Amino acid sequence: MHFVDMGHIGLPIGCDERRRNHASIQGDRAVLRTENLEDAVQRNRDELFRFGTALIFIVGIMLFTIVRTDGGTDGILMVAAAMIGGYMAMNIGANDVANNVGPAVGSHAITLTGAIFIAAFFEAGGALIAGGDVVGTIKSGIINPDLVTDRDTFVWLMIAALLAAAVWLNVATVVGAPVSTTHSIVGGVLGAGIAAEGWGIADWSVVGQIAASWVISPVMGGLIAAGFLYIIKRKITYRRDVLAAANRVVPVLVAVMAWAFATYLMLKGIKKIVAVSFPVALLIGLVVAAVVFVLMRPYIARLTGQLENHKASVNDLFTVPLIFAAALLSFAHGANDVANAVGPLAGINEAITEGGISTKAGIPIWVMAVGAMGISLGLALYGPKLIRTVGSEITELDKMRAFCIAMAAAITVIIASQLGLPVSSTHIAVGGVFGVGFLREYIKSSYARMVDDIRDHHADDDSEAVETFLAQFESADVALKGEMLRNMKAQAANDRVLGKKERRGLGRVHRVELVKRNLLLRIAAAWIITVPIAAMLAAIFFFMIRGMLLP
Repeated sequence: MHFVDMGHIGLPIGCDERRRNHASIQGDRAVLRTENLEDAVQRNRDELFRFGTALIFIVGIMLFTIVRTDGGTDGILMVAAAMIGGYMAMNIGANDVANNVGPAVGSHAITLTGAIFIAAFFEAGGALIAGGDVVGTIKSGIINPDLVTDRDTFVWLMIAALLAAAVWLNVATVVGAPVSTTHSIVGGVLGAGIAAEGWGIADWSVVGQIAASWVISPVMGGLIAAGFLYIIKRKITYRRDVLAAANRVVPVLVAVMAWAFATYLMLKGIKKIVAVSFPVALLIGLVVAAVVFVLMRPYIARLTGQLENHKASVNDLFTVPLIFAAALLSFAHGANDVANAVGPLAGINEAITEGGISTKAGIPIWVMAVGAMGISLGLALYGPKLIRTVGSEITELDKMRAFCIAMAAAITVIIASQLGLPVSSTHIAVGGVFGVGFLREYIKSSYARMVDDIRDHHADDDSEAVETFLAQFESADVALKGEMLRNMKAQAANDRVLGKKERRGLGRVHRVELVKRNLLLRIAAAWIITVPIAAMLAAIFFFMIRGMLLP
């Protein structure tokens, strides 16, 4: 063996090359470690900015409330309640608002930044304009306030309920599970009430209705969203001339959407400003729908004149309706769900300032502002995670599917409110996402089975003939597809190569999964445990607060 002196006595020939390769590998690893370190530092910097901004908001609430109080134990309780109310509002923004804008973002109708600005503006507007002058502090009649023994117990109960709901929402946001804020606060009031006055304080019939809504809300939302998507596919995208079909059908769909949202806003969004009966709300919705239909027909015709005759082009027709849907859903959500943050806070403020327990509490403008700003800030800081979960991680959304989800959100609330069914807007929206996802799975699996059926019936033909038939089948509309399949089966009913058993096996092979099952299980589990977990946390917090404040 030959040796060379390369500055390292006794190393064989070739070791210098290995040394260089080793140094190169070490250098690459160092670069990767540096890049990973930079990414970690950036993530930590972003997280620190979000946490710092949220902390400044909470501290600002604390300082503002201190100025308004006279000190003493009541002043401390008021300051603590205001801070927890702000914390709760931020968690509502981080978790619940994603349902309103997530589908629009996932379908690329609007950007994430644009969605945050739209939602923040309309959430705050809904809270401040239509949030209402009076909110029941005992949510949904979940407990009997007459059984609360004294004012201090009531204040401790409400603080514990508010803190428990906020903590649970925070945890759910971290794990990426969209949950109902209404159920969270109801669970908090239930748990704290039982801890304060025993099991007899709870209205278990209401608890049963809430448990029923875990099934009612997502099923109704999913069925309605899937129904609208099926209509769009049958009436537009499965037609040979999709643009001509879109000219006929899209203005009608947008008009139905206008009716649904106008009625929804009359019943839920501005009911605190003007009391509107259901028939009047329907009539106003019909007038709005007629106006929208007249305006949309030339607009859609102008757009379709610039598009290619392809089903992907239809998506562009739903961009503007989706933007309006995100804004209107956010406004209605701000008008209604701000009470989840400031309702208990208003009750605490009423009890401390007036010295008594009230099942209804007037909401001062500063309390409403805490809720509005907190929801907007929470959305901007922590909302993107849940927006991505709802908009893109459960299933792939395009603008047609997102439009159907928005329709389901409005129509389900209208139907449920008139039938007296307890529903959650969160469950409806997420159920709508799953509904369109499962419909897509069914359609794709059915189509795969049809293609396999065609190949089976043409088993003895040459491949070119089979491909020609498949090309004709692909370009045909729904009616022609059905006729082609019926003719094919009639001609070759006795010549099948495969039996029924093998064909069922092919059906299993061609099953398509377009919905993430792990997310489905995670979200469903979070929904089921929301009320029990919030109740348990509230009971713990109540005993802690009472233990600290009792003499």
